[in-house]
Amino acid sequence: MSQSSDSPASVDALQLLCNQFRDTRHDINNVFAVLLALAELGERNPANYERLGHAVLERCPKVLQELQTFQDALFSALAVAQSKQP
Repeated sequence: MSQSSDSPASVDALQLLCNQFRDTRHDINNVFAVLLALAELGERNPANYERLGHAVLERCPKVLQELQTFQDALFSALAVAQSKQP
């Protein structure tokens, strides 16, 4: 489908999905950075495990929820697009 035949609503919906994907990817990268820091700093000073472990436990549920929300939005957009096909 060409860009010119896309309705503004579908383009806006795709832009929202792209933005949501970018934000979720950023949050996932942050969680992995904290996990790596936990591993590296924990080897040097075990006292860091508690602080960084708390940060991971705090962020992981948020990232999982964002992934679920993104998946729901993506599948919803796909269903709308499929219903518009002849």
